Amino acid sequence: MNKENNPDFALFSEQFGGIKPLNQDKHHFKQSVKSKQQVEVKEQQVYADSYFSDNYQPILPVEGPMRWLNDNVDKIEPKRLRRGDYQPDLLLDLHGMRQAEAKLELAALLQACVKQRVLCCCVMHGYGSGILKQQLPMWLAQHPKVSAFHQAPKEWGADAALLVLVDIDDNTKG
Repeated sequence: MNKENNPDFALFSEQFGGIKPLNQDKHHFKQSVKSKQQVEVKEQQVYADSYFSDNYQPILPVEGPMRWLNDNVDKIEPKRLRRGDYQPDLLLDLHGMRQAEAKLELAALLQACVKQRVLCCCVMHGYGSGILKQQLPMWLAQHPKVSAFHQAPKEWGADAALLVLVDIDDNTKG
């Protein structure tokens, strides 16, 4: 059917003949640009969630100082941590943090250790109600880059802190 012979088209053209189309100059569904800080926080959350589960229960000592050793690490390493043979290059203070915040900070610390090639770090959880003191060893035992940890010597916080030995691959470039 031809447009000129169609009475509906003629009526439509008569009614809307002088109207000009609007220019579409805005994108209403454009994604907002996220700041670098927002992207980094999201990456840390994903990183922390991928390694740390609150349900995992590693075999940890009931008596004596808190300590743990990865299966493929020399058995002398926790003793060296206890004696203070390793000096921590990075410190993390978790005082006053909630579990979710502490988990993100711990993930960021371990990422920083690997990136900066830091062999030993200290995580201070404090005394408080004991929630972080209880959760921290469970989180550390799950991370693949943690070789061992031991209750810190007195000069680094004693039983309110842990010294963590981080596995630094020579193949990894930071």
